[in-house]
Amino acid sequence: MIVVDTNVIVYLMIEGEKTEMAQQTFRQDSDWAIPPLWRHEFLNVLATFVRHGGVEIDEALDIWQKSDRLFTPGERDVDMPHALRLACQHNISAYGAQFVALAMELSVPYVTGDQQMLKAFPGVALSMQEFQEG
Repeated sequence: MIVVDTNVIVYLMIEGEKTEMAQQTFRQDSDWAIPPLWRHEFLNVLATFVRHGGVEIDEALDIWQKSDRLFTPGERDVDMPHALRLACQHNISAYGAQFVALAMELSVPYVTGDQQMLKAFPGVALSMQEFQEG
């Protein structure tokens, strides 16, 4: 089991330069734990993608439905006070802190594409490449 952030979900579900790396991460460990927050962040990414002409709404809805089926089983509640403490102590968003808090609570790696999180949480946060090499 690993915790992945919404960036990694985006890389997996929306074809781009990091899709292959996300696919390899998923093949290596497909048991992805995520806070329910992922839904809001991912929905916003899809809406932005549609508005900027990346896909039509019907394709975005298809991506949403596939993602919902794939990732909803991995949703885990987060200790919100823990996330708040992390956000304040490390000067990060409370959104990002939820992913880190979940990884810490589950004692599993947190795989992210966010450079700030990688720097703030060495030993907890790993890039997709670091996870695959690990």
